[in-house]
Amino acid sequence: MTTSQLSVFFMIIYMLEFLIITGQSSLIVVALGRDWVQTQRLPPADMILISLGICRFCQLWSSMLYNFCSHFHPNYNFWYFGIIWEFTNILSFWLTSLLAVFYCVKVSFFSHPVFLWLKWRIVRWVPRLLLGSLLISCVSTIFPATSYYIDIQFIAMKHFPRNSTMLERLEAFLWDFSTLHKVVVLVIPFLLFLASTVLLMALLSRHLKQMKDLHTGCSNSSPEAHSAALRSLAIVLILFTFYFLTVLLSILDVLFNKESWFWAWEAIIYALVSIHSTLLMLSSVKLKRVLKARCWSLEAA
Repeated sequence: MTTSQLSVFFMIIYMLEFLIITGQSSLIVVALGRDWVQTQRLPPADMILISLGICRFCQLWSSMLYNFCSHFHPNYNFWYFGIIWEFTNILSFWLTSLLAVFYCVKVSFFSHPVFLWLKWRIVRWVPRLLLGSLLISCVSTIFPATSYYIDIQFIAMKHFPRNSTMLERLEAFLWDFSTLHKVVVLVIPFLLFLASTVLLMALLSRHLKQMKDLHTGCSNSSPEAHSAALRSLAIVLILFTFYFLTVLLSILDVLFNKESWFWAWEAIIYALVSIHSTLLMLSSVKLKRVLKARCWSLEAA
């Protein structure tokens, strides 16, 4: 199969992003896992980060295998790689929203009994919420797996003299319902992430304004820390929103349906994933310490 120069260019970028995200996910899992072994304790936020690192590692490998196998062997249907990608993509959305909810509940300073109860319970609930995210992702992948199987049966039935009009209607209905299902299972965790992040930004903004208006005797480091946290949250919100929109457009197959632009679209999607993973690493004190140690060792070498 011939490949255009434009496709080769974006394939190279895609592979570079693959290496970067693989290194990021491995560093998250290894660094936090080693700290877990040493201290015999794993904080809830680190649990979510490790789960997200493993999920994105699997998501990236399934994406690479599916894209390259489908590109060089277009006559075969590598549906099993597609199912793995569907599962890991849904799970990554739920884990990202869970991380946003966790930080929102922990940082919130509402005096309402519901928030106080959630703040007390959220730490204990994280393992159960992780298991719940896993189960929801598994259930959400049942229909795509069934859809892939039915598509294969439709392809086989086209070789037999049957009512082609009925088959086309069933295939169109299956496509529309499958697309709607894919959109719904991603919209729900995205809205949860959006609500939690916006609420957290509103809380930090109000607290920062109160500190500036009251002119308390606190040091200048506290307002600067709040401002830095707000900037980081804004960047994460924008990046994850763009990631959601790019995945949504890819599912709907609206824009870049040509072969050359497919690789460009994939490069854009995983560039956003790489930047988001970098911001998550910088938000963790342990991972920042590991990154600084690695940078110092490279400078010393």
